[in-house]
Amino acid sequence: MKIRAEELTRTFTVGSSEIVAVDRVNLEISGPKFIAVIGRSGSGKSTFLNLIGLNDKPTSGRILVDGADTALFSSDKCRRTKLLRMGFVFQTFNLFPTLSALENVELPMSLAEKSQELQRERATALMEAFGLGKRLQHRPKQLSMGEMQRVAVARAMANDPEVIIADEPTGELDSGTAQEIISLFHDVNERDKKTVIVATHDEKIIDVADTVYTIQDGRIKPQS
Repeated sequence: MKIRAEELTRTFTVGSSEIVAVDRVNLEISGPKFIAVIGRSGSGKSTFLNLIGLNDKPTSGRILVDGADTALFSSDKCRRTKLLRMGFVFQTFNLFPTLSALENVELPMSLAEKSQELQRERATALMEAFGLGKRLQHRPKQLSMGEMQRVAVARAMANDPEVIIADEPTGELDSGTAQEIISLFHDVNERDKKTVIVATHDEKIIDVADTVYTIQDGRIKPQS
């Protein structure tokens, strides 16, 4: 999957003020690569990820996926692109508390209308691959934060997407657990040949990323 941002801009109006969260970004992402986007809180990292992940629309400029202008996508095509070709991981895990860990991982496949047999088989395999084979029936509140984030990564991988987009995935974790999650993303990139895009303030991610971009006041540039 090739994602291209052309003069990508996103502004927000707060009261009488206009805030430019992403400012005329031109960037092309193709994989498999491990890409880190670093910057301070409020620098525009999350907004940028929401735009390239098609969870938000730009104020101006455009996002191309494999050369196609996503502004022309129907709502169904946009939903299917996100569901089948992208996986998302969040700082706060976003697991459903009433579902077991295994059911959380199955959910994207259920939304994609895959068979229950395939859902169970793939979700179990992912959980075991991520060291969670003994946690299949545990609910999120019964898991450690590191385990919850592993479930979240497994869920992002459920439909075998081409791109994993992670927003501050180590922000809630202690340093040791954060390192484990970073290693997990590295394995996803290297072993599974996925493009991994991580927005973070965690300097340790720089050590494993192929490309590091710095974002400041909405402008992105490669780190020198």
